[in-house]
Amino acid sequence: MNAIEVNQLKKSFDEFTAVQSATFQAAEGEVLSLLGPNGAGKSTTISMLAGLLSPTEGEAFIMGHSVTREATAAKACLGVVPQDIALYPDLSARENLDFWGKMYGLRGISLKTRVDDVLQVIGLADRQKDLVGKFSGGMKRRVNIGAALLHQPQVVIMDEPTVGIDPQSRRHILDNVKELNKQGMTVLYTTHYMEEAAELSHHIAIMDKGRVIAWGTHDDLIKLVGEQTRIDLTINTEAEQLLNAWKAVEGVSGIDAQDGRIALLVDDSNRVLPRLFDNAMQYGVRITSVDIREPNLEMVFLHLTGRALRD
Repeated sequence: MNAIEVNQLKKSFDEFTAVQSATFQAAEGEVLSLLGPNGAGKSTTISMLAGLLSPTEGEAFIMGHSVTREATAAKACLGVVPQDIALYPDLSARENLDFWGKMYGLRGISLKTRVDDVLQVIGLADRQKDLVGKFSGGMKRRVNIGAALLHQPQVVIMDEPTVGIDPQSRRHILDNVKELNKQGMTVLYTTHYMEEAAELSHHIAIMDKGRVIAWGTHDDLIKLVGEQTRIDLTINTEAEQLLNAWKAVEGVSGIDAQDGRIALLVDDSNRVLPRLFDNAMQYGVRITSVDIREPNLEMVFLHLTGRALRD
């Protein structure tokens, strides 16, 4: 059984379509990462899964329950960690968790036990009496995650939970995701950090401009670029004519440029690099650095869209 199933999901706002015919699924007990740049449609998609937005077209299911026709049953199976912090800064970590536990219908010893357990999971038992307003961004996000776990959902959706936090908190959150999954929880994890998707996921869905443009395992997606290699270059000046010349070099299948940094997808770096340097000399441009990389998810995105994956 699929814990999450999305079929031809679409969401339009007036003349703007945020999500277009999205289709993907996650089996019970796996981590599915929804990878894409900001504005790709990830948050709109999970808002529909969480019942916060109604789809314009299509359907989605949580643990077999339709998010439109069986919204209450679907929500009962689901915990949601929003991108924005949904906590009260003038309450302590424990008081925040108590509040959200009561919203889920927990009372008495059941509530106390679950809050104790969740504080251990998020690593804040020793700070439970401190006001959330005095926490770092990463600690707030950990409490945010804890609130979604109180009712022991079968499926948890995490919307970019590591944005703007320190490396230590980020590492703690990633380890939390892996531990929750080890315990059998299905996790839908949205991110624009390819390394997070590569580390966590059983399957990855890549979104861009409202569409799911690829879905599969990490290895499946890497195979899309075949034997191609990514070359990252920096140059000392803006040079549109040079970029046009590089696009025409035989063996270059993708190129993206921003702020003097250029990413190229090539068939054979040994054959292509000398031609890139020749073109640069022709246009009086100096190449200041070269980095040759093995295939990764960034390359898949460049291969599929013609541009690099960025915020």
